[in-house]
Amino acid sequence: MSDEQISLPFFAIVLLVSGLIVRYLFFSGPRPERPPVRTAEQLIRSREVAVQRIQQMFPQVERRSILWDLQRNGGNIQSTTERILAGRLETPPITFQPPPIRTQSPSSGNSGSAAKQPEKPAQPDLITRYNLKSKVSEAAATEDGGAQGEQDKKGKGWSSNREERQAALQRRRDEMILAARRKMEAKLAAEKAAQGSS
Repeated sequence: MSDEQISLPFFAIVLLVSGLIVRYLFFSGPRPERPPVRTAEQLIRSREVAVQRIQQMFPQVERRSILWDLQRNGGNIQSTTERILAGRLETPPITFQPPPIRTQSPSSGNSGSAAKQPEKPAQPDLITRYNLKSKVSEAAATEDGGAQGEQDKKGKGWSSNREERQAALQRRRDEMILAARRKMEAKLAAEKAAQGSS
């Protein structure tokens, strides 16, 4: 039995392999990923968002001062907010020139759509949109008939037929549009009469 001794190199190898197995099983968690590299435009955009957040809380503080503090502390909104609350926000030096406020993205897609917006035709009025020109002339001819028709329609209950409900809702929509038109015409006529008398 004395001949069956474990040699020192074999013992060292067993310890090393068992140590690697234990480390692999118990101590190898997910490796922290490196943060993605941010471009200069992304940094400017994130800094602009931070400035907007801080200015919503403190509208009296200048944008330039906020940008200076954010640049000095690495974009940490919390520390800038604490400095503002403590009254320790430093005035930026004269040489510090913040980037201008970007209202639009510099991409060509947005500028192309902005150029197309003025060319967009205006929405038609509701009378044209819902083909109510014939009803406008009818309503002008029979003012009293419209009031009697409204009372008859109010007497009816909610129908269980889908088409009847849809027709009733469209009729109500048309009546509301026509009533609003009559009110607007009356208002404009009253304004014209007031201007004519003065």
